[in-house]
Amino acid sequence: MARWEPDAQGRLQQAAMELFAERGYAEVTVAEIADRAGLTKRTFFNHFADKREVLFAGAKDFEDSVVAHLSEADSDLAPVDAALHALTRAGQGLAAYGDYARARQALIASSPELQERDLIKTASLTSAIAQALRRRGVPASTSTLAAQAATAVFTAAYGDWISDTAGDLHTRTQRSLHDLRSALSHTPDVDK
Repeated sequence: MARWEPDAQGRLQQAAMELFAERGYAEVTVAEIADRAGLTKRTFFNHFADKREVLFAGAKDFEDSVVAHLSEADSDLAPVDAALHALTRAGQGLAAYGDYARARQALIASSPELQERDLIKTASLTSAIAQALRRRGVPASTSTLAAQAATAVFTAAYGDWISDTAGDLHTRTQRSLHDLRSALSHTPDVDK
């Protein structure tokens, strides 16, 4: 493959995923990823800060999309519903990446280093949602709780969707929200 061919970032991601699948995340170097893609290490670092970022390249774009959708959400929606609306709208494009999502999730599950990065990215998303909710006039403590709840609901729905991409992410998100609301309203029988 010639070094001048377009879509260097996509080629690097594909090469990385192939190598990670073949040998495991920890066993692959940046140089090997670049070589497989027909590019240089310098080109790799023009697109990614490190090899972990290959798996999280779209995180900032997703976060920006969520914030944009949240700013456009109906002002009558409760904070958690507005945040979930934004997450679901931003997540609509994920349906085309079912196989990639499953492979990515398996890699993350196999590596504490990747799990840590996933938590960092999720915390950043949650913080951005909370800030966007505050801009909508939601009190700080409420916006933080709503953002955390919405992120947890969406994460659960996304995990279900990865297991079976035939379903609709919006429906799964609503089901997860229903489950959360059921858990919050459940009153255990203290006499048992």
